[in-house]
Amino acid sequence: MPVDTFLALVVFAFVSSVTPGPNNVMLLASGVNFGFWRTMPHMCGIAAGFGFLLLCVGFGLGTLLTSFPALGTALKILGGAYLLYLAWHIAMSRSMAKTGTATGTAPMTFMAAAAFQWVNPKAWMMAVTAMAVYSNPDNPYFSVFLVAAAFVLVGFPSVSTWVAFGTLLRSFLSDPVRLKWFNLAMGLLLALTIIPMLR
Repeated sequence: MPVDTFLALVVFAFVSSVTPGPNNVMLLASGVNFGFWRTMPHMCGIAAGFGFLLLCVGFGLGTLLTSFPALGTALKILGGAYLLYLAWHIAMSRSMAKTGTATGTAPMTFMAAAAFQWVNPKAWMMAVTAMAVYSNPDNPYFSVFLVAAAFVLVGFPSVSTWVAFGTLLRSFLSDPVRLKWFNLAMGLLLALTIIPMLR
């Protein structure tokens, strides 16, 4: 892969990873409600799950979805329903966990975050676009792995900024009324991320 193409890939990976979407809205809310370290499995799950999704798309899953549009529609419906469930869960959260302690609610686990990438509409859009633009049919294995590696390496620090920002807001949102309105706003924002996939 030429250097200029690789640099373009890194910029695309950064911009698409750091901009708002379902993962980042949930990470911001998790940073507020659980703190940075308790959200670490969630962040690692996103990196691993999205990296695996990229590899699958690069090695033929994207073509399968193009060939069978009903499969894409089913993913949209499943993803939309799950996003609404998560949005409701966030919106109804009323207590902030003390860092390092267990509460009735818990941050998203590694496996749940990894599995969520398969029903995350933004993740699918990013994966299909990245592989269509940056993978090289003349050298498919290397280029697919390079695209996946670039996203994992650039994406992890990008999404961690959302958790860090949420962690910084913890003291301000320690007031129950502020926390209630913050979680309601995060739940609404997460629900609104469904709109792009309805087009």
